[in-house]
Amino acid sequence: MKKKIILLISGKGTNAINITNYFQNNNSVEVSLILSNNKNSPIFENIKKYDAPTEFFNLRDFDNQVFEKIKKINPDLIVLAGFLKKISLKYINFFSKKIINIHPSLLPKYGGKGMYGMHIHKKVIDSNDKETGITIHFVSQEYDSGEIIFQKKITVNKGDNASLIEKKVHNLEYEYYPKIIASLLDI
Repeated sequence: MKKKIILLISGKGTNAINITNYFQNNNSVEVSLILSNNKNSPIFENIKKYDAPTEFFNLRDFDNQVFEKIKKINPDLIVLAGFLKKISLKYINFFSKKIINIHPSLLPKYGGKGMYGMHIHKKVIDSNDKETGITIHFVSQEYDSGEIIFQKKITVNKGDNASLIEKKVHNLEYEYYPKIIASLLDI
């Protein structure tokens, strides 16, 4: 029986595409559903070449209809891939240790509400940090404070700017997020 994952996104969906591609020919796992609260996300066009259903949802439905839909699918893992809504206790309690997130910094540094994407990379540059990276963690009630599963560092070189840091961090995300998902699913 295939393991099932559901992806939640708010942005462009590049991590969701990467994860879907990674598992496309894997007989042990399926991307059961990709849910986006951004009706203008390129995911709806870019995912068409894969066998992965996508749906738009309104945020006001997240804790009711969307929750019931996810519960019915009974995923082995819910993967946040650029999803910007805080996950409610309803989800955290029901899907305990089954919801993961990737964050573009070495948590606990630069975590919390409003800390995502270029906001973080600009902070890294402004703070003259020598390193940054990614953190994959279980989702908890507070933003970016769940149990850390995996971290990977990169060096911030003299002359790097926020855009270059963003590219380096995305490369880490693309390389490691699917591997950690596979590891958590024991496949």
